[in-house]
Amino acid sequence: MAFDLEKVREICDRVALSLGLEIMDVEFLGGAGKQGRVLRITLDRVPQPDASVPSGEGAVLGVTLDDCANVSREVSTILDVEDVVPVGEYVLEVSSPGLDRPLTRPRDFERFVGSRMKLMTREPLGVTETSKGNRHFEGRLESFADGVLKLDLSESKKHRRRQKRHGGGEEKIEIAFENIERAHLVPEL
Repeated sequence: MAFDLEKVREICDRVALSLGLEIMDVEFLGGAGKQGRVLRITLDRVPQPDASVPSGEGAVLGVTLDDCANVSREVSTILDVEDVVPVGEYVLEVSSPGLDRPLTRPRDFERFVGSRMKLMTREPLGVTETSKGNRHFEGRLESFADGVLKLDLSESKKHRRRQKRHGGGEEKIEIAFENIERAHLVPEL
């Protein structure tokens, strides 16, 4: 029997949902020996709508160590009983996405409006005859609607340096979701 990642994801989703959590990612990394094979599950807390807390200002509670332990215990039991991972021994890792969590889905961008983030685009923006443009941006996510995010660059040190060197420059930029290669939150402590 071959390893079925979708079946594993389905089991993980079912367990996480029953605990008020959601699965961000499931990876199976193969290698030699027990320490080489890792089934890695990344959890997130299901956002709870709360009209009293504005988006991006603490509206999301983090995943706790108990959450990780509970998901690990339940998923491990189901995987063993259903014999879903036929490759022998492996290490099961269950964790939260961390403070600098990646943003990969449209709902991630909707959820974290108001938060600081860094992102890299697939294609450069601001290409002119004298500039190759830029693919790296840091700023505050102002909005995300219809597949387009608006980023306020005014707080970024890099943006201020670029303005001093080249003069002018946009304070806000719109980027299509399809053009985002990778993005993650910038922790504000």
